[in-house]
Amino acid sequence: EMKGTINSKSLKKFNKLIKKYPNITLINIKNCDGSSDDETNLKLSLKVHEKNINIHLMDNGSIASGGVDFFLSGIKRSKGNDTQIGVHSWSDGSNSATDYAIGHSNHLPYIDYYKNIGFSQEDAENFYYYTINSATAKSIHWMTEDEISQYKILN
Repeated sequence: EMKGTINSKSLKKFNKLIKKYPNITLINIKNCDGSSDDETNLKLSLKVHEKNINIHLMDNGSIASGGVDFFLSGIKRSKGNDTQIGVHSWSDGSNSATDYAIGHSNHLPYIDYYKNIGFSQEDAENFYYYTINSATAKSIHWMTEDEISQYKILN
């Protein structure tokens, strides 16, 4: 079961967990409000995907920001009842994602990540640009059921 924020130690903790329990096939998320280290989050999430692990957002669970990127790493992605999935733009402290033109190299780590976990180029770009335009870095947009379907959050 997963709870909390993904940070710079999360990948090392996951590697230890997988070493001890190599047959993990499912991660249940209670809540993940995002990450304090986007680079580690993308590496961790890609590793989860490479290990063929499924992810389930538990009843009354919530994921936001980098927690959504982590959730998307699941081979199979499902959710319970009364869940929340929140997206927004990123910021490096000085600039926000929307300060950069479409196609700028600063967008590529996220688009490439979505492609590496199975999204088509079109779906990766559509979802990424939707997220960064949905809310500012200091705000959050809670996805509707229609948006969850449109952007293929569950599979």
